[in-house]
Amino acid sequence: MATLYLMVGLPCSGKTTRAKELENELFAIRLTPDEWHVNLFGHDVADPEHDKRHYLVEDMLWQIAARALSLGTNIILDFGFWAKEERDDYRARAQKLGARSEVVFMNADEDELLKRVRHRNQNLTNTIHYIPEELMLSSFRIFQKPDADELLPKEIDR
Repeated sequence: MATLYLMVGLPCSGKTTRAKELENELFAIRLTPDEWHVNLFGHDVADPEHDKRHYLVEDMLWQIAARALSLGTNIILDFGFWAKEERDDYRARAQKLGARSEVVFMNADEDELLKRVRHRNQNLTNTIHYIPEELMLSSFRIFQKPDADELLPKEIDR
C-alpha cells in the first residue's frame, strides 16, 4: 500500500535533507516545491507574484503525487505543512486515494534555524530558495507544531 509522507517543519529544519534520505529508503518519489520554483521563476521572494507561483507549483506537484499514490507509489511531499489544517487536508486526500499517510516532523530551535538561514542565503543554488530573515522570524509565530496524535501513521479507514 502506498504511503504519503508529509515533511513538516520550518525552513532550514532539515526537511529536504531528510526527504532525500527517505526517498531512497522508502523507494519513494520526493516532490520539493523550492527546487521547481527556483528553476522556473528564480529567487523571486520579493516579487508580488511569488506566493501565487508557489501555490501553483504545489498544486502541480500534488497532481503528480495523487497519480503516483493511486498507482501504489510512495510519495514524499516536502512542503513544510505549517498548519494542522493543511496537514489534515493532505492526509484526507491520501485516504481518498487509498493511501496511508505519515507526518515526518523536523524540529530545530529558533537560534539554530536563524544560523542555518543565514548560511543558506549565502550559498544559494537553483534548488534553494532565498529566505529573508524577517520572514523566518515571522514564521516562528505562525508555525503549528504537530502534536503526538498527528505523528502517528494514519491508516486507511475500511
